[in-house]
Amino acid sequence: MIKLTRFNGNIFYLNITHIETVEATPDTVITLFNDRKYIVKDSAESIAERVQAFYQNIHPVSSAPKMPDDVNE
Repeated sequence: MIKLTRFNGNIFYLNITHIETVEATPDTVITLFNDRKYIVKDSAESIAERVQAFYQNIHPVSSAPKMPDDVNE
């Protein structure tokens, strides 16, 4: 989950596995898979960075991905 701020200043946490898109329109609009939308103060770039950090923390890369040809070497 990531911490976000609504325009009225209220803070909430959003489960990032439900995010379909994040758009800067210029306000940041987050659309979930169920078509629910959230407009937040946070920038689209900062949300993308937090999502990326979340996935890196739960699935750290220990080595470079193997290509099919590399497996036979």
